Amino acid sequence: MSLIRLRTFIEVYRQRSISSAARSLNLTQPAVSQHIAGLEMAIGRPLFERLVRGVSPTRAADELAADIGDKLDAAEAALSSARARSVEMTGALQIIGHADFLAEVVGVHVVPLLEAGIRVRLQTGGADLINQMVIEGHCDLGVSAFPTSDKRLHCERIRSERLLAVAAPAVIERISRSPSLDKALTQEPLLAYNLEIPLVDSWAARNKLKLGQIIPALIGQDLRTLRSVLCKGFGWSVLPEYLCHAQIEKGELQELPGTAVDDALSYYLIWTPSALRQARVAHARQTLLWKLKPER
Repeated sequence: MSLIRLRTFIEVYRQRSISSAARSLNLTQPAVSQHIAGLEMAIGRPLFERLVRGVSPTRAADELAADIGDKLDAAEAALSSARARSVEMTGALQIIGHADFLAEVVGVHVVPLLEAGIRVRLQTGGADLINQMVIEGHCDLGVSAFPTSDKRLHCERIRSERLLAVAAPAVIERISRSPSLDKALTQEPLLAYNLEIPLVDSWAARNKLKLGQIIPALIGQDLRTLRSVLCKGFGWSVLPEYLCHAQIEKGELQELPGTAVDDALSYYLIWTPSALRQARVAHARQTLLWKLKPER
């Protein structure tokens, strides 16, 4: 016997009415009648006598109600608690984004969400994975350095970071001795996010530098890895300012000489409109927009 049929039986028994039980259970009257008929077939005895107004339980119904009534209530209470625990677990806020930006920028701004009782789960990934995970509902919010063109997603710019070409002081000194900045840069190892080097190309174009085709010596999607290698005195790279400001202040890194024109990298918060139906997601989105978005 299914639990839903037993619950339907108890509701009809207590209310002495199929129509009233249907309203309480948010079922149709035919569905309630089918549940009762199924139980009657299973036990081989009628449970109710149909009256002009309502129903009257038979002796079999009285016995069944006595046997399962309280037990069914206890079982449903246990199931309700189990569902609540499940909802609590799945109620965590899932955010996916670039590892370095989550760690060094977003992380400090999730504290208000944690203080509000929202459990935050951070996951890392590149632009394509970020979009995919948000579209498929595996993550509630995405943070990406690339705006989305997918019509299933909405995005809003939350931050714009200056891009700085940096290297360790010893590398900067070596580059400075060269009469040609273009040539000096091609002779030093390049550290980059990927083979396409979009950050480097954009920065070089704005500074009217012709670097030709450069194959990076090191590729890493977590830009903190590039920063660590740079601080060891190897190579040069283009990084968002939030990743190298402190190292420049300490003298561990320096900006490349002769690059007066700044480039910028924007970051975007990404979500699906349907996700905002969940209060925690809507609240988290608004909080992050408020905390991260540049002042107007």
